[in-house]
Amino acid sequence: MVGVETDRLTLEPLRVEDADEMVEVLADPTLYEFTGDTPPTLDELRARYEKQVRGTSADGGEEWRNWIVRERASGHAVGFVQATISGERRDRAEIAWLIGVEWQRRGYASEAAAALVEWFETRGVLTIDAHVHPDNTASAGVAARVGMSSTEEVVDKETVWRRSGVS
Repeated sequence: MVGVETDRLTLEPLRVEDADEMVEVLADPTLYEFTGDTPPTLDELRARYEKQVRGTSADGGEEWRNWIVRERASGHAVGFVQATISGERRDRAEIAWLIGVEWQRRGYASEAAAALVEWFETRGVLTIDAHVHPDNTASAGVAARVGMSSTEEVVDKETVWRRSGVS
């Protein structure tokens, strides 16, 4: 897996070692307001990253792509983007983004998500979904800015936003 660059950000493929830095980025409890989760411990994050860097589900039915979002100027990790690729022809992706509280309101989530959508456009992915809590207006705004539309579908109490026919 390769990295992706934008004007201000670098999306670097996830490594287990990134947990050491990311545990601080993910430490603010307000990041989990809409998910009900809690900040991961370093051991939990390392274990999660060990699974994610494999790149596929145990049955091989899904491909996983995970990137750490870094500021190009400072090199500091500010969040992550991730995708689950599925479908018989690997033409569907579900994406997610998270930017640490300290780096929010700078447009980083939109910039990183747009880079991810563009990355998929060049790889034949036809449908890109994101699940957004109905009260998370910031993430809904990101989804809209990258060309997704809200659907009537709800998965785990989150609205499915979709961009179709991107290839």
